[in-house]
Amino acid sequence: MSENSDLRSALPDGKAAYVLTNVAEVVERILTFIPTKSLLRISSVCRLWRNCARRVLRTQQQLAWVSANGPSPSEVHALCSILAVEVEKVFLLPKTVLAMVDSEAFSGQAYYRSSKAQKSRHSPSTVEEMNLLFPKGCDIMGIVTPGIVLTPTGSNSSPPKEYQEGEAGFAVMFPGTEGVNIKPFHFCKKTISPTALKEAGLVDNPDLRVVLLFIYEAYKCERARFLNQILDPLGKSKALIAGGVVESAFSPPRHCCSQGAYGVVGLALSGPKVQGASVLLDQDVSTPKDAETTIRRLKAAKIPEKNTLGFMFACVGRGQNYYNNQVNVEADAFHKVFPSIPLFGLFGNGEIGCDRIVKDDYTLCDTEMDSLQHEYTTVMTLVHLG
Repeated sequence: MSENSDLRSALPDGKAAYVLTNVAEVVERILTFIPTKSLLRISSVCRLWRNCARRVLRTQQQLAWVSANGPSPSEVHALCSILAVEVEKVFLLPKTVLAMVDSEAFSGQAYYRSSKAQKSRHSPSTVEEMNLLFPKGCDIMGIVTPGIVLTPTGSNSSPPKEYQEGEAGFAVMFPGTEGVNIKPFHFCKKTISPTALKEAGLVDNPDLRVVLLFIYEAYKCERARFLNQILDPLGKSKALIAGGVVESAFSPPRHCCSQGAYGVVGLALSGPKVQGASVLLDQDVSTPKDAETTIRRLKAAKIPEKNTLGFMFACVGRGQNYYNNQVNVEADAFHKVFPSIPLFGLFGNGEIGCDRIVKDDYTLCDTEMDSLQHEYTTVMTLVHLG
């Protein structure tokens, strides 16, 4: 008996059974209302459903994210508490995930609640448990940082929030998109080399458009030379470079260096559909009006707002205290200028970036390599993924 015959026999209504096992247009329309994880499960029902599911998956190219803030009801971080539930509702097959959590609430806790001794969230089992939430082969970049900037789960137009204190985190999910290649990289002092940089697509890559990079354990005295090994070649490229100095990285796991060693993780975005722009809010930007004026300069780049993310990489010395006890100043300024673009990012111990525009066929940038590293600033960035 065929797959379709088996399905028809299990359905009480003969007409409905015929439609659901023979009319691809109807089945495909129904499947568009089903979240991706459920779609993958039901694609095994029959050959027609499998083919329809594949076509629907190819149309799911929009970015998605899960955000969390506030005290967790359990022993685990707030993001970890809701991630397993919210991922089931996503209409997207993630190819790459960028997750960030605050260092105060995350460090030293277990990923899942356990009555036994708590595991470190930096242990291999922590990463394995997170990997189970996403498709096989999905690259997960996990960052631990002093403060978080996020857009609440749901609408692109939800106002973003800055969390310099308290429990907060997010996971941005990128689909596999034609014309966009997102490649994660991870280097420590033992693994960085010109060959490794080339393999990661960071040098000798004419299609490189945007690099998001995060230095961890950067208080080590040797980190300046290490950082220059990456920033010097990137500073000479036509790519947009943005990121910050964070506490640590919990994914991908480290096999080359011991706990506490310094290194860098990040994402290299290449391809003709990738566009980017960034502006630097320097130390002179200290009022809400100045912040809005500076961020508004991103409008000149004319980056398409659909399928675009905003990233905010700010110094821990900015935020509420920098703006005379006014909260959420820079995130509010961004939302005022770009009300339909979600914003994510961090408060860290140093910022990386400059004024730069990367479009289809040209790059406008500050060519001084020393201008990439900053303190008491904010790098505000737009990244368009086609």
